Amino acid sequence: MRQARLILIVLGLCISGFSMAHEMRPALLELTEMQPGQYQILWKVPARGGKSLSIAPKLPPGCGHVSEPNVIATAGAFVRRWIVYCGDEGLAGRRITIVGLASKLTDVMVVQRPLNGQAVSTLIKPEQPWLEVGREPSSLETARRYTVLGVEHILLGVDHLLFVLGLLLIVRGGGSLVKTITAFTMAHSITLAAATLGLVNVPQAPVEAVIALSILFLATELVREETRAESLTRRFPWRVAFVFGLLHGFGFAGALSEVGLPQSDIPLALLTFNIGVELGQLLFIAAVWMLVRGAGQLLRTSPAWVPRLTAYGIGSVSSFWVIERVLSL
Repeated sequence: MRQARLILIVLGLCISGFSMAHEMRPALLELTEMQPGQYQILWKVPARGGKSLSIAPKLPPGCGHVSEPNVIATAGAFVRRWIVYCGDEGLAGRRITIVGLASKLTDVMVVQRPLNGQAVSTLIKPEQPWLEVGREPSSLETARRYTVLGVEHILLGVDHLLFVLGLLLIVRGGGSLVKTITAFTMAHSITLAAATLGLVNVPQAPVEAVIALSILFLATELVREETRAESLTRRFPWRVAFVFGLLHGFGFAGALSEVGLPQSDIPLALLTFNIGVELGQLLFIAAVWMLVRGAGQLLRTSPAWVPRLTAYGIGSVSSFWVIERVLSL
């Protein structure tokens, strides 16, 4: 058990350091047809440290600007809007390329809003950084894309991973851990569905700040564990996980709302995105378990200061996020 705790602690330090430098989100390209051949373009690209990701959409030849781009800086992104005219035939059947995407570790969600018809969402990935406009994806393609999007969101969402890792560090016993993770899963599934379907409307910026606070709470619980003080999470693990899981579900819903849902396949896209989130969470837990099993025999003891350093590492990262996200409100 001591070896397992040490490996989890080391993993916590690694993720804490990684999280200071990396927080990836997909870019968004919206094509809204205003009249035949004329489109309003919305391009939202992730930014960090005041600099945007160096990718850009390349429209087909013959598309000219009707209005110059209007650039707005938001929390964590740059948003550009402009209007183009692409001839009477419009963009149907033509190719849009995302320049620079092939060398990046992010995706682009394209939302097509035709003049007469339902919105269609398509995910562009680095291995195929282009899209044929007008082709509606099949249900199988939608399921695959939103499952992959859910997996990527949880595995690249370092704040969610830190919260799950905090639970793994605090909760003891296989049965208690299963109940705790199940409660967390059920809770964020409820709020993800409710927020995405419009049953509940919660502003995203405060939610992100409170999610950071939930990680800071677990960091303080870890400190209490090391000082042998009574821990609320140790006493009521699944209740704590359920309450904070509701908050994390609103965070997942915010990420999903940024990329949009296909109007013809909303239930399928929502279900498969949620399945993807759960698969990503299980992959992370399985990777931690395999690391513990594989390396546990190599580590016999751990220095007394390592557990507290881990708690302070997670606490420092979450405190930075709290300040950053509160200031962006």
